[in-house]
Amino acid sequence: MSKAYDRVEWSFIEQMMCKIGVPVTWIQLIMNCVSTVSYSLKLNREILGNINPSKGLRYGDPLSPYLFLICDEGLSSMLREAQANGDIYGGKCSKK
Repeated sequence: MSKAYDRVEWSFIEQMMCKIGVPVTWIQLIMNCVSTVSYSLKLNREILGNINPSKGLRYGDPLSPYLFLICDEGLSSMLREAQANGDIYGGKCSKK
């Protein structure tokens, strides 16, 4: 889960919100909040332009923990489905 906030794909968030039944107008508003972020770099007191990320959630954004939980639920569902299909299986963690 290290740096998981930075690796969340925006399209995955959008698809998960659709799957759980979030109204389209809310999805559009939330995705607008998530995807309109830009960062500026300042080096030697000079602003070097904007960086527009294409994925990830912002730390400190009040929406981020909720969006991350939606993504976590999506990952859990995919793992349960893969286990039910026999695509993955558990292993032992200790000798007992």
